[in-house]
Amino acid sequence: MKEPAVLLCGHGSRDVEAIREFEALAAGMRARLPGRRVEHGFLEFARPTIGAVLHRLRDEGAREIDALPGMLFAAGHAKNDIPSVLNDFAAVHADVTVRYGRDLAIDPLMLRAARERIEAAEQAALVPVARADSTLLVVGRGTNDPDANSNVAKLARLLAEGMGYGWGAVGFSGVAQPRTDAALARLLKLGFRRIVVFPYFLFTGVLVKRIYAAADAAADAQNAVEIVKAPYLNDHPLVLQAFRERLDEIGAGRNLMNCQMCKYRVQIIGYEREVGTPQAGHHHHVEGIGTDADHAHHHHAHHGHHRHHCDDAPAADAAARGKRS
Repeated sequence: MKEPAVLLCGHGSRDVEAIREFEALAAGMRARLPGRRVEHGFLEFARPTIGAVLHRLRDEGAREIDALPGMLFAAGHAKNDIPSVLNDFAAVHADVTVRYGRDLAIDPLMLRAARERIEAAEQAALVPVARADSTLLVVGRGTNDPDANSNVAKLARLLAEGMGYGWGAVGFSGVAQPRTDAALARLLKLGFRRIVVFPYFLFTGVLVKRIYAAADAAADAQNAVEIVKAPYLNDHPLVLQAFRERLDEIGAGRNLMNCQMCKYRVQIIGYEREVGTPQAGHHHHVEGIGTDADHAHHHHAHHGHHRHHCDDAPAADAAARGKRS
């Protein structure tokens, strides 16, 4: 292959609809890269797994693979779990060069895509309400990495101020506080006429549906404040463009992750003991087990999101080292 193969690395989901959306994004990237092979794989639940795709690409002749994390921000999955899979593969197959890109991060393209999703929700509302009389609630996934959570807060502020909202707030679907329902309960007391709930997620799934359910419950419990649900990002053209830029960064050697406040690199209040902990994946017990469509039961295991190390070297180096300090 003249050009390195491209591997889009997703988290995976029990939700079949979420997997189909990730597959659609991969198809969109394939259309934008007609001269390159584009594949996708998942950390858990769904198939094919990232490891399986890496081995298939090698068996079919690929000797250079550019891997992109299908993640909005660099938390445990992008910093730890995906590099762990890439490390395991690279340790066994020295004849294949694997380079790793960075997360989508806070980016002008992503901000524009978010703005368009929020504007679409406003336009679909029955009654026009001035933004000065509205508040924007940006809901992130939530992790135990405070650096990633702070990015959600920064994004919320950029959107709320840039779009002229009377107030902006942040919530999380899990792990971090406040959760969506608690954030909505507080915002309902502020006296705004409308709350726009925007899940800052790439795809649907259990968590996005939980966010929308919380919005519906808050709306049903009162009728004084209109609660509008904005669509998540999905395969917005600007999201695809941002992924393309991350791929171009790999080729140019500019795939630098922002690790200035990473809890695995510096001592962050409350996370002092996590500096320099070994890089190791934690998804092996659910790797490739399938979505809800493949099982009559649900998997209820709790997953910890931790143990990774990062530095200011190119993100490509993340797939070449098993330990960092």
